[in-house]
Amino acid sequence: MTIDRELIRKRANYLCEYCHSPERISATRFTVDHIVPQSLGGSDDLDNLALACRRCNERRYNFVAGYDSVTSTIVALFNPRLYSWGQHFTWSADGTTIIGNTDIGRATVSRLDLNDSRYKDSDSIRNTRSLWVKAGWHPPESDPRLNQ
Repeated sequence: MTIDRELIRKRANYLCEYCHSPERISATRFTVDHIVPQSLGGSDDLDNLALACRRCNERRYNFVAGYDSVTSTIVALFNPRLYSWGQHFTWSADGTTIIGNTDIGRATVSRLDLNDSRYKDSDSIRNTRSLWVKAGWHPPESDPRLNQ
């Protein structure tokens, strides 16, 4: 089966479906991620594909679940085919940090390390996002799916 990358990019509004980084300001084109990895039996069906920046794709690897420290449970990671981003995540007031609002959101933020919590600020995605905010490119508030 041939994967229609342009359809996937358009459907995602050219945003990483996990961290909502905009593809247009990335040094490389985003990748197509298998929500249920092929190594775990996932298919190439459109309902199993998501647009992902390299950072998220590499950190997601073949994980389908993560740990929510608030509820002390293991839950499924965010699935952009089942949920809207705004159901599970919000941006911090300064637009640099993704906040998980649900067990799925928190587990996804942790598993994919969406805020580079393991790095000093100068090396983190939060620093990059602050530059995007200053340039007026971030956060992607114009995405209508955020409020679904």
